[in-house]
Amino acid sequence: MSKYITVLLSILLLNSCGIFNTYKKNPKTEFRGVWIATVVNIDWPKNGNDTTKKQKEDYLKILDFYQKENYNAVIVQVRAAGDAFYDSKYAPWSRFLSGEEGEAPDWNTDVLEWMVLEAHKRGMEFHAWLNPYRATFDENFEVLAESHDYCTHPEWIVHYGKKNYYNPGLPEVRNQFSKIVAEIVSSYDVDAIHFDDYFYPYKIKDAIFNDSVAFKTYAKPNQNIDDWRRSNIDSLVKQTHNTIKSIKPWVQFGVSPFGVWKNNSTDPRGSNTKAGQTTYEDLYADPLLWMEKGWIDYLAPQVYWSMNLSVASHSTIVDWWSKNNYNTNLYIGNGAYKIRNNTDAAWNDIKELPKQLALARETPQISGNIMFSAKSLMTNKEDVVEYIHKKFYKMPALNPAFPFSKNREVKAPLLIDTEQTERDFILHFDDTIGMRYVLIYKSGRNQKEDYPIKKLISKIFTNGISNKVHIPKEQISSNFIGLSFIDVYGVETEPMLINLKRLTK
Repeated sequence: MSKYITVLLSILLLNSCGIFNTYKKNPKTEFRGVWIATVVNIDWPKNGNDTTKKQKEDYLKILDFYQKENYNAVIVQVRAAGDAFYDSKYAPWSRFLSGEEGEAPDWNTDVLEWMVLEAHKRGMEFHAWLNPYRATFDENFEVLAESHDYCTHPEWIVHYGKKNYYNPGLPEVRNQFSKIVAEIVSSYDVDAIHFDDYFYPYKIKDAIFNDSVAFKTYAKPNQNIDDWRRSNIDSLVKQTHNTIKSIKPWVQFGVSPFGVWKNNSTDPRGSNTKAGQTTYEDLYADPLLWMEKGWIDYLAPQVYWSMNLSVASHSTIVDWWSKNNYNTNLYIGNGAYKIRNNTDAAWNDIKELPKQLALARETPQISGNIMFSAKSLMTNKEDVVEYIHKKFYKMPALNPAFPFSKNREVKAPLLIDTEQTERDFILHFDDTIGMRYVLIYKSGRNQKEDYPIKKLISKIFTNGISNKVHIPKEQISSNFIGLSFIDVYGVETEPMLINLKRLTK
């Protein structure tokens, strides 16, 4: 009998761990992102009054930590509350960066340019995260700069709860925001513009969002206020998409909405959840429409609940999004901040977050994950980080290409000359414009059509200006390498076989 029980328990144990045995290990492409929140100095900078040296060091610590863990994207908040982490014509410098709103930080470089470049050097995409409608974080209005829109355009602002918001119903607000987006995309080498879940504010009991004048002025005949509000957010998303693509078509546009679109209690198309608020009905956002219209390149719903939470289980919501995805890269936002820091006891389990990663990886429609937020895994979570690294992120992964560009034919630049120094092999190409990275793979003497991620030696950033590629000799252990390029759309060229032994001295 005891032998029978032992066998039975073994079978049950194997089945309970089944989710870890079904996903694909070491995928070549997978989005692995992390949000770096700057509002009230959540992640970075730790203090707006810190020295430039410390702020730079702290930012690099975040990048280095996540590079070591094989993440490939940072989503950095560059507009937190009507402010800017760059020199803007349309918003004051953020006090979360300089200590005093409107005062330029004492940096000897362009802040955002430096931040983007440092991410790219580490093989990471940089997504510029903007909060479109939050005008102030609290009621401490005396800290605002005179150039803040709260002061210069009070007619744009609606007070709600203890914060101020831009009125989404005003065309002037959308036009101003388009200028802000255009400024970033034109001036900086960002990989994406990213919106979070703050559209119309989360509802507060008995509080009224006073946009009645705008509704009377701009609503269509017979249009109710809910549909009108959703149409305003739709217009913002469409206008933002058009602005980005008119300047740099390769810059992505991604949105991270609240995780529940609708509960099925109010709409049979909704998820089997009991969320207190929903994206569609309370925040007036309709990401299903944006995907259908092709206005966004990726969607990253914030599914911050545990796998089996009764009112809104992670597994149920992920399944729902996987079945309601339209030709858009789909990533899952994970609540890493809840690990051992939540009333839901599930988050005390070291395997809670890994189970969520396993679910995403075994679901074909999902192409990766984003962690909220950066400091969450950098503080007293070594066991979870090590577990994730060993089971999921042991190998690097390339960023997914755009949905519409995955079948693009991209030719690699032509190799025209070679040389070597004491430290580097140097390859000269005819034209690297439009290329983002060079990939170096281990290879034998035969040409390969494709190289697995296990063969990747290095991912080298190329700014598309210099036609020289420097390959450190210390990284190379054989005479042959496979070399390919990744263009700005994320598409990899066919690899070329290079015999380093033939390089001239």
